[in-house]
Amino acid sequence: MKKKEFTPELLELAKFAKAVSHPARLAILEYLAETKTCISGDISDQLPLSRSTVFQHLKELKELGLIHGEIDGLKVNYCLCCSTINQYKAAFDVFMNKIEAANVFCATETPKNNL
Repeated sequence: MKKKEFTPELLELAKFAKAVSHPARLAILEYLAETKTCISGDISDQLPLSRSTVFQHLKELKELGLIHGEIDGLKVNYCLCCSTINQYKAAFDVFMNKIEAANVFCATETPKNNL
């Protein structure tokens, strides 16, 4: 694999980007942030997705360490892992600052302010 030729930082950022590249995962993170507490129960009640689909997305987020899930009887309590989120945010900020510092403007580029 050519992955060995990339820095560990780039590989980790790519793993993070892949995990948050799906709108359902972003919606789960956003929902957990909005509730400002750990969720015990079925998150699929809050999203337009099936329970099994939500479970798969939760699994991806948990594997990356963006959320924690603790079993409490028959339920799982899901919480944001703010320390991991802050680490990825800082790493992504460093990366984006390097890109921004290039300060290159393409003449054929049209500004996109959709964000």
